[in-house]
Amino acid sequence: RPFHVEPTNIVSVNDDMQRVTDEASAMNKRIHYYSRLTSPADRALIAPDHVLPAPDEIYVYSPLGTAFKVDSCTDGYGKNSSLVTIFMIWNTMMGTSILSIPWGIKQAGFTSGVILILLMGILTLYCCYRVVKSRQMIPLPDTSNWEFPDVCKYYFGSFGQWSSLLFSMVSLVGAMVVYWVLMSNFLFNTGKFIYNFVHDINVTDIVPGTNGSNKVICPSAASDHPPQNRTVMFSSGNRTGFELFEEWWDKSKTVPFYLIAVLLPLLNLKSPSFFAKFNVLGTVSVVYLVFLVTVKAAHLGIHLEFNWFTENEFFVPEFRILFPQLTGVLTLAFFIHNCVITLLQNNRNQENNVRDLSIAYFLVGLTYLYVGVIIFASFPSPPLSKECIEQNFLDNFPSDDIMSFVARIFLLFQMMTVYPLLGYLARVQLLRQFFGNAYPSLFHVLILNLAIVGAGVAMARFYPNIGGIIRYSGATCGLAFVFVYPSLIYMISLHRAGQLTWPALIIHIFIILLGLANLIAQFLL
Repeated sequence: RPFHVEPTNIVSVNDDMQRVTDEASAMNKRIHYYSRLTSPADRALIAPDHVLPAPDEIYVYSPLGTAFKVDSCTDGYGKNSSLVTIFMIWNTMMGTSILSIPWGIKQAGFTSGVILILLMGILTLYCCYRVVKSRQMIPLPDTSNWEFPDVCKYYFGSFGQWSSLLFSMVSLVGAMVVYWVLMSNFLFNTGKFIYNFVHDINVTDIVPGTNGSNKVICPSAASDHPPQNRTVMFSSGNRTGFELFEEWWDKSKTVPFYLIAVLLPLLNLKSPSFFAKFNVLGTVSVVYLVFLVTVKAAHLGIHLEFNWFTENEFFVPEFRILFPQLTGVLTLAFFIHNCVITLLQNNRNQENNVRDLSIAYFLVGLTYLYVGVIIFASFPSPPLSKECIEQNFLDNFPSDDIMSFVARIFLLFQMMTVYPLLGYLARVQLLRQFFGNAYPSLFHVLILNLAIVGAGVAMARFYPNIGGIIRYSGATCGLAFVFVYPSLIYMISLHRAGQLTWPALIIHIFIILLGLANLIAQFLL
């Protein structure tokens, strides 16, 4: 008797087989991506356990060093929902730039600062959209595993390959330098708070500031005062111990060197994947910063006065010639272009990529706008001038401020876990290009890490201005990945298809010129 199979059962079996095939395909693509980041001898990014999709969890790792675990957010077949995709992009873009946004608004003027945040968000989103589409416009059968540097190599040959490597290294090393400066700052203030608290010491520096429990200070105004102009009250201990502590615990002369003992050994590890488990602290830190800003603003109130072109003692004009300093910071603040293809390739519904990318950019811009506007508007002017807003807005709160102390602790620990990951990515990209191996020997790795750490220490010692470092590195790497390459690739693709029009040509040449002007202006202002 012949075996009878219902048609519905056949459909069910075919659906199951298709799902297994889709799952295997997605897994192979992800394994292939990880294997291309490192050599066969180095297992740090080769198909780790969290690449295998599980029904209830998935780990997300981006090329910028952000890793986090998302529970119950996949369909069980290696695909992410739109909500997870949006969160991944938001979480990757939110970084140290948020600390300099209020300073950037001050440099540009309040009104022009708000406008520039909106315009730069729209412009970088459009260029990011062009990056996503660039791979789809290549007339080859399979480019599903290509990243943006592969696209640059296809269009520009070895020049595209090496130049994309150069600018990618600029972004990575620039981020590591900023991290070192900030870690030195946070470690210094944390150590100072703990020492003063343990020894019950009350130190009042000759620094302009407000009175009351929500004190705001102006550290830049204290540069004209010698360090001995202070009042020190000792409830216990002696003056000698305090002076010795201040000698050996200096923000720029000693603390940056102390970090070497902790971070240099971590950079030399073959596999830093352990630290990826802690990167969720980045999200916690951003959420806490938003909470801190909200609470501080509620206590300080709003202090705004609109002077459109004139400057007075306490307020800055609404439009200032220094506005390119903000655009340089924003270029890095909205920078995700060298890894956006990776973040979007596992989106469950590929047709929603543009929508999800736009929502993520909107949320990032909203976060930057909220923090920047609230800090600028609530900064107490008078008695302090808006010019007192620091490049790291946490520096406007004294080291004994409890909420700022908690924020510095969060950020310090989060940066110390991300720093080895950034160093590993720099090592993989650079050493593999020259030696074909991400870990050719301990000597090679040590030399590279000493150079990177040395750059961070030098900057923390002689140029601890994170706003300046961010805008220089942002404008430099942004020139290639945000403005030039996406526009050129789009114009070349249209030209080869015979679809290039004069309006498209003019618009994208104008975008390239904007990026070039943005970079040049950083060195003129």
